[in-house]
Amino acid sequence: MAEQLRDFAHAFLHALRNLLPIILVVVAFQALLFREWPDGGLSIAIGLLIVAIGVALFLQGLELSIFPVGKRLANQFARRGSMPLLMAFGFAIGFSAVVAEPALIAVAEQAYEISEGRIDALTLRLIVATSVGLVMALGVFRVILGHPIHWYMIVGYILVVAVTFFAPEEIVGLAYDSGTVTTNVVTVPLIAALGIGLASSIRGRNPLIDGFGLVAMVVVAPMISVQLYGILAYADPGDIANGAALVAAGSDTEPPSGPLVMVLDLFGMLRDVLPIILVILFFQYTVLRRPLASPVKVSVGFALVIIGLYAFVVGLKLGLFPIGQRMAEQLITFDTWLWVYLFAFTIGFATTMAEPALIAVGQQAEEAAAGKIQGNAIRLLVAVGVAIGITIGVHRIIGGHSLPLYVALGYGAVVMLTCLAPRYIRALAYDLGGVSASAVTVPLVTALGIGLASQIEGRSVLIDGFGLLVFTSIFPIVTVMSYAILMDRVAHWREKRP
Repeated sequence: MAEQLRDFAHAFLHALRNLLPIILVVVAFQALLFREWPDGGLSIAIGLLIVAIGVALFLQGLELSIFPVGKRLANQFARRGSMPLLMAFGFAIGFSAVVAEPALIAVAEQAYEISEGRIDALTLRLIVATSVGLVMALGVFRVILGHPIHWYMIVGYILVVAVTFFAPEEIVGLAYDSGTVTTNVVTVPLIAALGIGLASSIRGRNPLIDGFGLVAMVVVAPMISVQLYGILAYADPGDIANGAALVAAGSDTEPPSGPLVMVLDLFGMLRDVLPIILVILFFQYTVLRRPLASPVKVSVGFALVIIGLYAFVVGLKLGLFPIGQRMAEQLITFDTWLWVYLFAFTIGFATTMAEPALIAVGQQAEEAAAGKIQGNAIRLLVAVGVAIGITIGVHRIIGGHSLPLYVALGYGAVVMLTCLAPRYIRALAYDLGGVSASAVTVPLVTALGIGLASQIEGRSVLIDGFGLLVFTSIFPIVTVMSYAILMDRVAHWREKRP
């Protein structure tokens, strides 16, 4: 018990340190630019404290449940030597992890409203979840056979850009964003643990080179499937359901408040994690016919994950969301866009440093690399990449430029760097692009994009407001690979020095 309390205290202090950049950004902008302290300052401070507690509980829960269970399952399946069984497990994990994802539900509802009923929300969710399940099975197949990850990713990037030229422009930004929101703080660690565990169990596979890459494939799949569904939905004019009227009618209903919201949020967290738990139990007891090792410890771990996520979301609602939305609205009123660019860069860096999924994957990468990679350095590089990406995405909205053109150029840079980057960093860099936008970053970035598009004359919220999140998944890959290339060149230069 004393050891658990010591680990929690360490994780809590670590989380507070990660939140410090967000606090500094908010205080600096409020004090130096707006010259006012936001309403509810005490509530904001309490919210950030609750966020730190939630992150600490969440990370402890991962260490007790998702990480060991995922790796052990992968190891047991590898010993069975059945590729179809392994691929079926990958599909089930991918489908169950995404079909109940709250961010995907929100994206599906937005697609229903945007298309005026042409795109059915439930159908879209099932298509995205199925595509994620299929690509997870494909990822397991890749790890087993030891195929290089970059060939899979390059084909995926080409398909994303190619489909964009045929997709309705109202759906393109939404499709790009959907790829980012399908990887959340629960699914990312589980997928990473599955890949690393599988690579560790197969002779001749390297956990760092072969174990990572599954998350990146999961990010790309929905970008393709949502656009394909959009093409089919808009191909037949037919009778258009009055989706906008239904949405408008539903908006008159008063949302629940007070203690009821807290109960609903807690049940929502349980609903998100429950499909994954059921899949794990089914394969563990029905397919493998083996009991869980330390079931009490695993149960406590899953409970800590749920409670930690709940505290994390409550803290965000109290502390980060209100101040972020208000600052975005205030910045748009200034005569110069310089402050918007500066805010985009600093808030992108600060929120990414606090992402719990990125912290967890950074720890896994450090363990898999056996000292070759430092988790803190990885997080710093990813945060810089997100900051650059959001700034470029904001510039696109301000200038009214083509989103597909920017995405094509970004993926082109990734492909070029892939050819130059050391092999050990490729799969990890791809995955880091998928974990960079999660619970903290997504709401703030989405609010910034929609706020800018709604305030700038000649911009469409549907076409220009969405798509900002895709920049948070491209540019971390660029920064991580660029750094690895530079360090590799420096190492070679030092070796050649007399």
